[in-house]
Amino acid sequence: MKLLRLLFQIIKFRAYRDKKRNKLLFFLLAVLATLSLAFVVLVFSKDFSSGKEIFWGVTFSKKYAEELGLNWRKTYLDILYDLKADRVRIPVYWDEVEKTEGVYDFEDYNWMVEAAKLAGAKVVLVLGRRQPRWPECFSPGWTRNLTDKAVNEKIIDLVKAEVYNFRYYENIYGWQIENEPLLSAFGECPPPDINLVKKEVELVKSLDPRFLIVTDSGELSSWFRISQVADILGTTMYRVVWNRHLGYLFYPLPPAYYRYKADVVSKLNNNLKKIIISELQVEPWGEGRPIREIPLERQFKSMSFDRMKMNLYFARATGMTEAYLWGVEWWYWLKTRQNHPEFWDLGKTLWQN
Repeated sequence: MKLLRLLFQIIKFRAYRDKKRNKLLFFLLAVLATLSLAFVVLVFSKDFSSGKEIFWGVTFSKKYAEELGLNWRKTYLDILYDLKADRVRIPVYWDEVEKTEGVYDFEDYNWMVEAAKLAGAKVVLVLGRRQPRWPECFSPGWTRNLTDKAVNEKIIDLVKAEVYNFRYYENIYGWQIENEPLLSAFGECPPPDINLVKKEVELVKSLDPRFLIVTDSGELSSWFRISQVADILGTTMYRVVWNRHLGYLFYPLPPAYYRYKADVVSKLNNNLKKIIISELQVEPWGEGRPIREIPLERQFKSMSFDRMKMNLYFARATGMTEAYLWGVEWWYWLKTRQNHPEFWDLGKTLWQN
């Protein structure tokens, strides 16, 4: 009987001890979960700008303005004189400037650089084959029957001709070599070739001392390879994209993702003078078709007026000090053709306040 009583007391003690242990374990897990949640909230909400000024610019594509049915020259002049953008990134499309092999025509692009100069605006020119806007690579038709090696040689000739033509313009701030040249997941382009990019960079370095810029995807790349070859690295910053299989997708990345990645890459590459936002999304993502064919209510699913404001805040919060806005042609189309001036008017405040 005594043995049974003793055994019962032992079981009772162990149950009490296990209950205490479980309570302690539950308490510790609750504390850990709370701290983890606080850390996540802190990271997702942290503003790295520290009151630093951000310099805004725009990317202007002559091709895209024409695709929207706009007069590209009037659109461009209104960007300079009504919007008052003072930094413009301009893609120089190979299939427009060398329609015939060996014959270069830079007239339209000279006009753009000169107009920017008269307006007091700085210009970044995108050189080479791979350029902003779909399908990314813009080879002239006469290159179709050439070997890859021969095409690469023609690209080098193109870049040399571009620098020779434009280098006398004092308002050119820097040369961008290709556009996201190592990104294989997007665009209708040949496989990435880092050696070709290096040759282009070395060529431009030998011809002109201004900043050399390379760009990479902010969401789909680590930046490590491309960041080794130039003075400035530009990153894309997209928040809402569209996929034909999955529909609209939101990138749940916080400003900290870009900030910490930039800090790591900068420490690993002494050649980098800074990292900028080369494409900040402020237009909708086309659903595999021209924007003009998509109803406005669907366009506003991926870029509403509120989303534009949030993206501008998001860019500031990364702490980067230079950002080129992607979609100024679309703002102008909304303002002049769709009676939606609010995007353009918000853009004005970036340069006129």
